[in-house]
Order: sequence, then C-alpha cells, then structure tokens
Amino acid sequence: MIDVEWLDIKLFYLINNGMQNRLFDILMPWLTEFSNWWPLIVPTVVGLLIWGGKKGRVAVIVIIAAAGLSDYTSGKILKHLIGRIKPCNYLENVNLLAYCGKYSFPSSHAANIFAVAVTGSYYYRKSAVPLFILALIIGYSRVYVGVHFPFDVLGGFVWGGLIAAAVIRAEKRVSDKMKKDEA
Repeated sequence: MIDVEWLDIKLFYLINNGMQNRLFDILMPWLTEFSNWWPLIVPTVVGLLIWGGKKGRVAVIVIIAAAGLSDYTSGKILKHLIGRIKPCNYLENVNLLAYCGKYSFPSSHAANIFAVAVTGSYYYRKSAVPLFILALIIGYSRVYVGVHFPFDVLGGFVWGGLIAAAVIRAEKRVSDKMKKDEA
C-alpha cells in the first residue's frame, strides 16, 4: 500500500526544490498572487456584462457565485475542520516564495481557479482549454512557492469542481423554472 503522506512530501520536494530555477522563482510568485490578475479579470467581466448578452451576464453571476462559495467553504470551513498544516510551517529546506498561512488542505487558490475553469468552460466551451491550463499552472505555482502540498491542490481542484457543478445545476434549475413559468 502506498503511503500517501510520504508521496505528497516527495512530490512537494520534487516541485519545490527539484524544479527550482530563476525564471520560475520570479514567475510563480507573480502568477499565484490574485491581485496581479485584475487587469485581465476586469475587462473580461465588463466585456461579458456589456457585449455577452444574457448568456454573458448569467455566466458572470455563476462564475462569481462558484468562486465565492469555493473560496468561503475551502478557506473558512474545510481548512479549519481538516487542520492540515502547510509545508512551509514544518518541513525543512522549503523554497518559500509567498506568504505562508497556517492551514493547507484544500488549496483555496486551486479550488477557486478550478471553479472558475469549470463554470467558464460550461458557458463558453472554446475557453475550456485555456481555463484548465491556467488552473493547472496556478495549482502548480502553489506547490512551487512552498505553501501547499500537491494533494492540497488536487483536493482544491476536486472541491472547486464540485462547487461549480452545484452552482451550475442550481442556475439551470432556476433557468428551467423561469422558462416553464413564462410558457
């Protein structure tokens, strides 16, 4: 039987130390910082609200709801219930390139970006590949900068995907009911 914690630590060190390089030491902290994404987020949201029609407005609401629920439940509930300590708080020789909080599982960054990828690609299928590539890069960055184990990221992806699916399903039910009531 595989020791999951041992594997998680080995994978962490492989990414955090073994793949360390000057370019990623600059790029990964920048990519993992949410505030750096506003120049892309704001025009995308404004564009969808103005030129996206009803579909664009619904997509924005669902994406915000999914990301918000994902962030709140992963960061304020699950992390405290599970209580897994971040690798940067107890492992030696961590290449720490970002702020190190206390709790690790699940990665809220991974959950949130995966919720965005799932909901965004549901409404705009052609955006699926770039959104999921972005999610993988953000997830990788969380391990690279030393603040999450790989399985924290995987758990975040699963959680964000479940939240997104639930929000999409709720929107679909509301939309179907509204169509039925209009008929």
